[in-house]
Amino acid sequence: MNELELIFSMLGEASTAEITKSKDVKGFEHNKRAAIAGGAVAGKARKDLERKSGKKVSARDNYIHKPQDKKLLG
Repeated sequence: MNELELIFSMLGEASTAEITKSKDVKGFEHNKRAAIAGGAVAGKARKDLERKSGKKVSARDNYIHKPQDKKLLG
């Protein structure tokens, strides 16, 4: 995970926490809506930065590709 990915993840988490606290959210469904709203805040910020910088925040080289040489249980 690069620095910007971490920052936007933290923004989504902090936004969700702030929405949850300010609206005194209780219960799974209300928390789910708060999480979606918090993620939307971070998503909009990320897209805005990508549009203005002309570069993607998330890069393909951030993922570990593991060979599938073992049989998976299923």
